[in-house]
Amino acid sequence: MRMAIIKTIRGYTPQFGANCFLAETAVVVGEVTMGENCTVWFNAVVRGDVHSISIGNNTNIQDGAIIHCTYQKAKTIIGNNVSIAHNAIVHGCTVEDNVLIGMGAIIMDDAVIGSGSVIAAGAIILPKTMVEPGSIYAGVPAKRIKEVGDEMKEVITRTARNYPMYAEWFK
Repeated sequence: MRMAIIKTIRGYTPQFGANCFLAETAVVVGEVTMGENCTVWFNAVVRGDVHSISIGNNTNIQDGAIIHCTYQKAKTIIGNNVSIAHNAIVHGCTVEDNVLIGMGAIIMDDAVIGSGSVIAAGAIILPKTMVEPGSIYAGVPAKRIKEVGDEMKEVITRTARNYPMYAEWFK
């Protein structure tokens, strides 16, 4: 059976918490630490070659997503219960806990995504943008459109909770 690519780069080997799932075509390299119950899906890349990437517990990195940083300038920090949807790019930024990043969204260097927020599909968060906790941002460039309501809070929670269950189907 084919295994995910896990590579040591510049002396750094990725570190994983308990019960993580990496799809066969996932790539995780370099200075990456990942908490428990995380999932990295098909064709997703977590590339800690030029700076560190820290990922909390119960975070899912869906198909085709890219997590990267900027050499000697911008590391990437991702919190707990974060869902990074298909083909999103998270680059040299901080994503706090309980965040949903939509399909194809781009988060650029030195941005901070406050806890409990949603970045809409296709949104582009420009460098150094500070997303207020509990906000929904959408558009290009992304702007705050409203506060996260109860229904969307449930979507954030459900998505983070379901991905470890989906991973069990593949084990």
